[in-house]
Parts: sequence; structure tokens; C-alpha cells
Amino acid sequence: MPINLQMPALSPTMEEGTLAKWLVKEGDSVSSGDLLAEIETDKATMEFEAIDEGVIAKILVSEGTENVKVGAVIAIIAEEGEDVGDAKAAPVAKAENAAKPAPEKEEPAPAPAPAPKASPAPAAKAAEDSGNDRLKISPLARRLAEQKAVDLSAVSGSGPGGRIIKADIDAAEGGSAPVKTKAAAPAPSAAPAAKAAPANEFDIPHTSEKLSGMRKTIARRLTEAKQTIPHIYLTVDIQLDKLLKLRGELNKSLEPRGIKLSVNDLLIKALAVSLMQVPKCNVSIEGDQLKKFERADISVAVSIEGGLITPIIKSADSKSLSAISTEMKDLADRAKAGKLKMHEYQGGTASISNMGMFGIKNFDAVINPPQAMIMAIGAGQKRPHVIDDSLQIATIMSATGSFDHRAIDGADGAQLMKAFKELCENPLGMLA
Repeated sequence: MPINLQMPALSPTMEEGTLAKWLVKEGDSVSSGDLLAEIETDKATMEFEAIDEGVIAKILVSEGTENVKVGAVIAIIAEEGEDVGDAKAAPVAKAENAAKPAPEKEEPAPAPAPAPKASPAPAAKAAEDSGNDRLKISPLARRLAEQKAVDLSAVSGSGPGGRIIKADIDAAEGGSAPVKTKAAAPAPSAAPAAKAAPANEFDIPHTSEKLSGMRKTIARRLTEAKQTIPHIYLTVDIQLDKLLKLRGELNKSLEPRGIKLSVNDLLIKALAVSLMQVPKCNVSIEGDQLKKFERADISVAVSIEGGLITPIIKSADSKSLSAISTEMKDLADRAKAGKLKMHEYQGGTASISNMGMFGIKNFDAVINPPQAMIMAIGAGQKRPHVIDDSLQIATIMSATGSFDHRAIDGADGAQLMKAFKELCENPLGMLA
């Protein structure tokens, strides 16, 4: 009996994916565990393994197809010689808004209401009234007009309601009064002003590209985090000179093994140990439940093409620095190649994000839900620093913890920052 091979859900947030590449072709025999295809998810490019054995009878979704819904049939596996008939691919995606059918019979549109007649302009009405007792003119203006022999029929009033006032008579005597004409028809109402063009419609050279699944997921999760998590930020300055000295000594001893510790490796270890020392910060809030974790799994932010991913160093509190360094290098390399497996980036009890290599002094990181804290690491810089009551030059690094205030009180967050600072400034304590 033919077996439908469906688009798998390779991550908890995956709803659709791109079938990037087929690793088999029609007619190939496959067994359980064989690699069938490479699929781009919202997090990475992952390999899809066969569960059943048989022959690839028909490929229904060609490689490179985007927006393939989870559960859609992408291929059919059959036994040798089995006829699969005219199987067809399930639709990849449906239009969200189908066009509505036109009504069978259109009702005639109602006739437009006649436009109301415009009232004559005040000046025109004054002209109609000129030469009779209804002429609008102030007593002073009438008296001046008689004294100066001004023809009132040629004068336009500039007073309220078209009333002729003294200034109009003075202007008429000087020859600068406006000539009285027949009232013009009211000007048609102005067309509505054109809507302001959106910023991206201005004549600015640009290119546009469709958001990747990863970028959409990042946008959605960070928006959700900032809107739903009350962040509290706590910053400490850390003297790094002892940590840098220890790193140099350890790297000399590890050189024969081909291992080179980075500063970030030591900071991962320091954060993990700090979380075990201050367990009130090694938590996660989910609904009305507060989860308290018994080990420190540190998610490490790694920048990759098109976004960011956070591979996890599990049990970082109990691993050696050499083990953390080796594992972190492998995870970072595979993250950049899009080869991480789901369990390698899903989970974690806290995160660390280091932007020191870009010269960033300090920054506030956004919490990675459902975690309750993230440590933002700035650059280590030579700064004036008070040591033993004297001003000296030391290597100082700013670290900022972002805490979910629903799960972690400010005082507990402060204790974690204090423990992290002490371990970095006395790094032998994290090795004991």
C-alpha cells in the first residue's frame, strides 16, 4: 500500500516551510534513517529522514517550493512495482481572501441629490442693493460719499456682510477701489487632497525582498516579548583583568589539544554557575506556573545570515571550560551552515548575547521567551577605575541583565548580577 510522505513539523513554531532540496529521486529505494530532503524551517535548514522503507514512487512537490504547509503530501513511497495511480500534490497554500461572487442582479444606483444653490456672495448682494434704500453702507461712509461725490454703485463694500465703510470711500476717491462686477458663480468644491504617499513610495532608490520564515518568526517573537513581558534592566561594571590573565594561561596549557578558549566561553560558564548560586533567577513563568530549573542550560545568541539563532550549551554549570569551548565552536559552525537539529536550539533556561566584538559598550537585550532572563555583554575596554582607593587603568566590561519582572524580583536579579560580577572578577571560583 502506498505511503504518503508528508511535510514534517521540524520545530514547535513551524507551520510551513521550503522544500529546499531533494536528496533522492523517483525510483530510488530508501530505508528507515535515509536522508530524503533538506527543508528550510523558520529557524534553520534541516535534513528530513525516512521512517518507512520502499521506493520513491512519485515526488509531488519539486525542490525550491516555498510555503509548503505542514502535513501536505510531498511524495509517495511504494513497494517495488506497486502502482500509485495519478497521485497529485496537495495544494501548497490557499488564498486567504477569495473573490466574492457578483450579485445576480444589480440594483440601480440612486440618483444623486441635486446640489444646493449657492448663496450670493456678500459683495454681489451689496451690488444688487446699490442705488436703493437697502444699500449696505455706514452713515459715515454715506456722508463722505456725498461730500466727495463718489459713485456708490461702483464701490464694493469690505465691511461685514459687504457693508461699505469709510475705508472703501477713501479707496474709491484715490482710484484704488475694486470695480464692482456681477457675482461669479460659486467655485466648485475643491477635490479631496491626495493622500500622503507612504515613506516607501518616495523616489528613493531601494530594493525589496520577501521576509524569510526566520525573519518573520524573529519579528513575531520579539514583538510578543516586548509587549507581554515586563522587562527590568540591571547593569554592572566588571573588571576583566584577572579573567583575561586566566584565559591566557589556560590557552597555553590547552594549545597541545588544539583548544582555544574565548572570553565568551568563560562568560557562559560564569552565567551558568551564577544561576545555580541564585536559583530564583533560573526559572521560567508559564501561565500560572513557575518552573524552577535544576541545571543551567545557556542559550547563546549566534548571528547567522538572515537572522539570529540560539544554540544551547546544556548543563553549562557542570561542564569544563574546554568542553564548553569545543561544543560552542561546533554549534556555531553548524548554526551558520543551517545544520542544527531542533533539540540543539529549542529550550534553554537563560540566554547570553555578546556584542563586545563590535565595540558596543552596553545594551539592553530582549528576553527570549519562555526564558525569564538574558545577559547582554558589552566590550571590555581600558577605562579609569578605582582599585585599592587609587585611580588606575583597568579593563572594564559592562554587563546588563534583562529580567522578566513577573517571575524575578529586582532584588533577586541584583543578587544574580552580583554573583556574575564576582565570578568574572575572581574566575578561579567558577573552576572549583
